[in-house]
Amino acid sequence: MSSPDPRRRRRRLLSTAVTALLSALLLVLSACGGSATSGGGAGGNTLIIGMTASDIPILDTGLAQGQGYEGLRFVANQLYDGLTKFDLTKGDQIPKIEPDLAESWQPNADLTSWTFKLRPGVTFHDGTPWNADAAIFNLERYADKSSPNFYQELNAQGGLSIAGIKSFSKVDDMTITIDTNGPWSYLPVDLATVYFGSPTAIKAEGNQGFAEKPVGTGPFKFESLERGQRLVMTKNASYWNGAPKLDKVILRPIPDPTARVAALRSGEVNWIEVPPPDDVPSLQNQGFQVLTNSYNHIWPWVYNMRKAPFDNQKVREALNWAINRQSLVDNILKGTAEPALGFTPKADASFRPESEVYGYDPAKAKQLLAEAGYPNGFTMTLSYPTSGSGNMVPTPMNTALQADLAAVGVKVELKPIEWAAMLNDFFAGNIPDDANAMNISLSYQQEGFWTSWFGSQSTSNAGKYSNPQVDALLAKARTILDDKQRSDVYAQVAQILGQDSPWLVVVNDKNPRVLSANVKGFVQPQSWFADLTTISIGDSG
Repeated sequence: MSSPDPRRRRRRLLSTAVTALLSALLLVLSACGGSATSGGGAGGNTLIIGMTASDIPILDTGLAQGQGYEGLRFVANQLYDGLTKFDLTKGDQIPKIEPDLAESWQPNADLTSWTFKLRPGVTFHDGTPWNADAAIFNLERYADKSSPNFYQELNAQGGLSIAGIKSFSKVDDMTITIDTNGPWSYLPVDLATVYFGSPTAIKAEGNQGFAEKPVGTGPFKFESLERGQRLVMTKNASYWNGAPKLDKVILRPIPDPTARVAALRSGEVNWIEVPPPDDVPSLQNQGFQVLTNSYNHIWPWVYNMRKAPFDNQKVREALNWAINRQSLVDNILKGTAEPALGFTPKADASFRPESEVYGYDPAKAKQLLAEAGYPNGFTMTLSYPTSGSGNMVPTPMNTALQADLAAVGVKVELKPIEWAAMLNDFFAGNIPDDANAMNISLSYQQEGFWTSWFGSQSTSNAGKYSNPQVDALLAKARTILDDKQRSDVYAQVAQILGQDSPWLVVVNDKNPRVLSANVKGFVQPQSWFADLTTISIGDSG
C-alpha cells in the first residue's frame, strides 16, 4: 500500500480544523443567546417575537384585544396611539398615565365632562391629519349607535373603556369634550386602550378591509400579514414622539411553549413570551436574558356563584385554604410568579398587607367544607384555556391544583377550551359549558376592571358576584380625583372580597419573557404592556 499524499493529508487536517472552529463559533453564539440576529432570514435591526396567542390578533384598533392584552401589547400599542398612555419607561414604578394624542385634559367639577386638548402636528401613516374630526370619527365607531360610522364589533370589544361614555363633541380643530353617564374620575386611565385609526383608510377600505390594511399614528406601520403565521411592521420614521430604533417588528403566533423555546434557541425569533419554567435555568446559563417583574395581574378561578356548591361562602373560602401556592410557585413556575394570598397584587397601588387573608391549611379547608354541608367534598368541573395572554402554563398549574383539592375531597374535572373562545364567553358574562368555575388571566391595570370583575351590574362579572357594599365603594371611587384616595377605596373593596371569596386566587404572574443577548435597550415595566421603541438589535457576541 502506498503512503498517503502529504498535501492531501494537510488539506484534510485543515478542513477538520475549520469545521471544528465553525462548530465552536456556533456554540459560543448559542451560549450568548445571540443566534436570533437574523430572525429566520429577516436580517438587520429586526425584532421577532414569539407570542403565546394562537393567531395574529385582528388589526383594527381595539379589536386587537380579541387575543387578550397580548394583542394590545404587540399590535394595538405599536400601530396606534390613544388619547392617553401608560408610562412604560421605568421598571421600578407602577406606570402612571401620561399624554399621548391628547396633550392635556381637564374635568368639570362633578367629573361628568372632560375636555381634551389634542396634540398638534401629528399625522396618520397615510398622511391624514390627526385632529378633532379624526377623534370624533373614531369615537363614533366605538360608541355612537346613531352614527353611520358605528361598528358593533368594536363597541363590544371596547368594553369598560367606552361603556360609560354618554356623548362627545368637537369644540375646535384641536379640542374635544367627552361627557359621561355619571362621575368618571379615572376616565384618562380607561382611555389608554381606546385607539385611533385613519378615517381616510377606514372609509376607503371599510371595516373588514381596514382590519387587513390598518393605518394608525403609532411608532410602527403595517407592512404585511400572513394570517396564522406572521405580522410584519416597519418603523414609522416620522413618529411624533421620535422614530423607534428598530427597523422592523415581526410577530409570530407560537402557542406551544416548547415550540417557542425551540424557535428562540434556533434563532427563528429573538424574543419569546412565557418560557416554560423548567427551561428558565438553562436559558439563563446560555446567556439569554430572562426578565421578570411584578405587575397588577392575577390568575384566579372565577367561581360560578349561580348554583351550588359555590353559592356557599364557606365552600368558596375552603378552596382558598386548600391549595399550596408556594409549592406551585417553587416547583412548577420556578419563581416566575408570586403566591396570591388576597385579591390585590403587590404591584397594584391599592395593595395593603392586611389584604393578604389566605394561606395553606388543608385541615381548615376540610373544616369549612364540613360546616358548609360537604364533609366528604364534592365533584366540580373547571373550564380553562391551554394557552393565552398571561396564562403561564395552565395545564400543569391546574393539574397541581386538582391534586391539592383532591386531598380535601374536592374532585375536579379539567375541561380545556381555546383562549379566544373563553374570552368571548367571559366578556359576555358566561362561564363556559355551565362549568362550576373558569380559570382566566385577569388584571387591574385599568381601574375600571374593578367594576368589570366585581360590579353586580357588569356584563363581565361572569361569576355573578354581588355585594351592595362593594357596589357602593366602586361608585365612590368614580367620584374621587386623587389617585391615592381612590387606591384606599379599592383596598377596602379587596378586604370585602377576601371575606366573600368570589374567586379562588392562586398566583400573581411576574410576566416572564426571554430575549436574545443582542436585544438591547428594553425596560421590563410593571405592566402587561411593553415599550418597543427603545429597543435595538446589537452585536451579541
